[in-house]
Amino acid sequence: MSNLTPQQLRQAADLQEKIAGLNIQLALLLDPGSAIPTPFKAAKAKLAAKSVPATKLAKRTISAAHIAKIKAAQKKRWAKFHATKAKTSAVKPVTAKPAKKKRGMSAEGRARIVAAQKARWAKIKAAKK
Repeated sequence: MSNLTPQQLRQAADLQEKIAGLNIQLALLLDPGSAIPTPFKAAKAKLAAKSVPATKLAKRTISAAHIAKIKAAQKKRWAKFHATKAKTSAVKPVTAKPAKKKRGMSAEGRARIVAAQKARWAKIKAAKK
């Protein structure tokens, strides 16, 4: 046993776990009213004894003084941000943008498009007859 590789040891442990699970299934099939076999009850009790009850876990809270300290620091950061923002916007001169030239279509261009469209529809209607 001492000359087994780690992979072989892991495989052996996996097989033992499968066997233990099959033993539980067999015990439940033979006697459906029975509980988990005794060796497994002992292991379960051992794990339960090691676990820490929920009442012993400390609840973490932040004191009111610490919350006030955090709020004050946040207000200070925002004040600094707004102050630098006001300085940078005051330095930049505001220049008016030139108005964009409105695009339009000439009357003759529109007339050409309308005429072409009418010709297309006339061709389609003629093809249907």
